[in-house]
Amino acid sequence: MKSVGLDLGTRKISYCVIDAGRIEHRGTVGSLDELVTALGPHAARVAFEACREAWHVHATLRDSGHTPLLIDTTRVRHIGIGQHGRKTDRLDAEAIAWAVERNQIPLAHVLSPARQQLRIELLTRRGLMETRSQMVTTVRGIVRSQGLRIPTCDADVFIDKVRACKLPDSVRALIEPLLSVVLVAHQQLCTLDERIEQLCAREPAIEQLTTVPGVGLLVAAMFVSVLDEAKRFRSGRQVASYLGLVPLEKTSGLPGQRLGAITKHGNGYARALLVQAAWVVLRCGDASDPLPRWGRALAKRRSKRVAAIAVARRLACILWAVWKRSVAYDPEHVAELSAQGLERSADVITSQAASLRRKATKDRDRTARLRRRRTAAARWSLCMT
Repeated sequence: MKSVGLDLGTRKISYCVIDAGRIEHRGTVGSLDELVTALGPHAARVAFEACREAWHVHATLRDSGHTPLLIDTTRVRHIGIGQHGRKTDRLDAEAIAWAVERNQIPLAHVLSPARQQLRIELLTRRGLMETRSQMVTTVRGIVRSQGLRIPTCDADVFIDKVRACKLPDSVRALIEPLLSVVLVAHQQLCTLDERIEQLCAREPAIEQLTTVPGVGLLVAAMFVSVLDEAKRFRSGRQVASYLGLVPLEKTSGLPGQRLGAITKHGNGYARALLVQAAWVVLRCGDASDPLPRWGRALAKRRSKRVAAIAVARRLACILWAVWKRSVAYDPEHVAELSAQGLERSADVITSQAASLRRKATKDRDRTARLRRRRTAAARWSLCMT
């Protein structure tokens, strides 16, 4: 089977075909249909980087009888892309093709069609929300520039508040086009929310995830659409790392562990929603629940922002566990696991303290031996003189 590497550009697609250990041909096409024609009828392994059109390219190549391979973009340097500071579409396609020939492609997960549709609906909702927020902010700015103000309110009732205000006709004429956009965005959001609710009703896991404190339908749906399958991950820490909620670590050649800010890898929208849910937990969580209690205690020791990130990371782990086990959120179980974690931490601290005491004792003994040797050497030199 031939090995093919693709570089998907905005205007053209560069490809390189390798057969039996040598480059058979390479070229550039303007569309995916032309690429399928250029590859011919024989099945081939075709690799390309994950990007906006990756799902469509994957489905098209699969339907054409080829074996599509989606590359994890975080590990493309491992296969030689950008090597020696040279990076062009032609060289990238060749590097990918040689990686396919050597079976060294770092594969990325391809979402199921149902999760792809859910992800697209959620991203559409995000775009409408951002558009409406931007228009509301612009309207408020125009009104303030005229020496007037609109009372604070939610975006859902913003138009009613504006109409209730006694604004001059000249100001209304200025903001009317923007209010039309706000109205259309609000209507589309209502329709889109109904479609998202219908999609979520088909996912039993989403209903279970909403039992976790601070997690609503939107957060649960985005979490499911990003992870796709809970069994893909072996632990909650893997999930937190996949979402970019674990700290950077730089300990090579350095004594001890050096941790920095979170990596921020993975889906940024899912990470932002989890952080928002963490703020809800910190502000409105039940005091009897161990999760808000732990977060507030951490906020007192460190800061509220650090606590929000830590709670978001723990939320990701809890959501994964609830999804994988197909159970509802149980505060008592979380408290038990937290107690076990504290016991393990206490055991680790105790062992570290014992190790430090042993090291301190060895250091004192070594220092005493050196002091005795120096004293003996000094006495010997006095005797010699």
